[in-house]
Amino acid sequence: MPEVIFGEESISQLGECCARVGAMNVFIVCDPSILNEEWLDDILKSCLNKGLKYTLFHELTINPKDFEVEKGLLLYKQFECDAVIGIGGGSAIDVAKAIALLSTNHGSIQLYEGIDKIKAPLPPQIMVPTTAGSGSEVSQFSIIIDSTRKKKMTIVSKSLIPDIAIIDPKTLSSKEPQLTAATGLDVLTHAIEAYVSVAATPLTDVQAQSAISLVAEYLRPSVASKLNNKAKSKMAMASLQAGLAFSNAILGAVHAMSHAVGGRFPFSHGEVNAVLLPHVMEFNLIACPEKFATIAKLLGENTSGLTTMQAGLKGIEHVRNLSIDIGAPQRLSEMGSVEEYIPEMSVVALQDACMITNPRDITLKEVEALFRQAL
Repeated sequence: MPEVIFGEESISQLGECCARVGAMNVFIVCDPSILNEEWLDDILKSCLNKGLKYTLFHELTINPKDFEVEKGLLLYKQFECDAVIGIGGGSAIDVAKAIALLSTNHGSIQLYEGIDKIKAPLPPQIMVPTTAGSGSEVSQFSIIIDSTRKKKMTIVSKSLIPDIAIIDPKTLSSKEPQLTAATGLDVLTHAIEAYVSVAATPLTDVQAQSAISLVAEYLRPSVASKLNNKAKSKMAMASLQAGLAFSNAILGAVHAMSHAVGGRFPFSHGEVNAVLLPHVMEFNLIACPEKFATIAKLLGENTSGLTTMQAGLKGIEHVRNLSIDIGAPQRLSEMGSVEEYIPEMSVVALQDACMITNPRDITLKEVEALFRQAL
C-alpha cells in the first residue's frame, strides 16, 4: 500500500508531498469535470508555493483509452516532467498510472496487459481520488481500453501502487447523486469480491468487512445529500479500505464481466457492477456460503435462525434493495442494447485476470447465462 494521508484539507499537502518525493516538474492528470472546482486551485497553489512547475492534462473520457494515454505521454516527455499526479476518479488515476508506466518502459501500453509485465522503475506517483470510488489510488491495477480490440486491458503490477495517496472527503461534496451511487456500488463490489476471493487473507478480510459495513450504513445518506459530511467521510474511508482489500486479494467475475462490457460500451463502470453484482453473488453462493452469511450480517441483516445459505440469500437481497433505493440501473438493457455482443463479451470476460480469483469455477456458457440474467 502507499503512504496514505486522509482527512479534510489534506489536499493542501500535495505540493509538500511532491517536494518530499523529489519532484520538481509534475505532470497532473485530472478529470475534465473538476476543472472548475475551487479546491483544484488550492492544489495548484500548493504546488507553486513549493516552487514546482506543473503541466495539466485533462483530455480523457469515462473509460480511458490507449490513445489518451499516448497523448498524455507525449506531453509528459515534451515538458520533461519527473513525477505524475492523478486527480479525479478511477479514469484519471488509471491514466496517470499508465503514463508513469510508459515514461520509463518502452513500447505500447498493450505490452503490459496482464500480471507483472513492468520491468523498469516508475517515476514518483501521487494520487488524489475525488470519488468514493475506484480505490485506484491504493491499488496495483490500471484499466485501459485497447481501442482497436474494444477491450479493457487489466494491467497488474506492484509498480503501479502509488507512492502517496491523498484522500480528502471534501472533494466528494460536489458530486451528483447518480455518480455518488455508481461509485459507491463500485466500492461495495470491490469489498464483496475481495472478501470471497480465493486469494483473500485475514489482512484483506479486515479491510473488506469494514468497507461492507460502512457502505451499508452510509451510502444511502451520501447519495441523499451533498452536504452530509459524515457520510462523505465514511464513504471515502470505505473506498480506501475496499481498495486495499482488492489490490491484495484481487476481484472476481463481476469485474471480469464489467471490464468486458466497458471495453465495448461507454457505460459507467459502477453502474455495470451494480447490475451484475447480485447475479454473480447468487452464482458464487455455493462456493463459500459461510462468507456470504457473514456479508449479510455486515450489511445489517438479522440472520439468527437461518441456515448459511438462507443468510447468504438475505444478503444478496439486501444488495438488490440498496441498489434500488439509490436509483442505480437494475438491468443492462436500461443502459443500451448489449444482447448481440454477449457471446463476444463472455469470451473477453473469461480471459480477464480478475476471473482467476473468483471463488467458483465458471465456464463460457455460465458467463453468457449471467449476462442474459442481467439483461
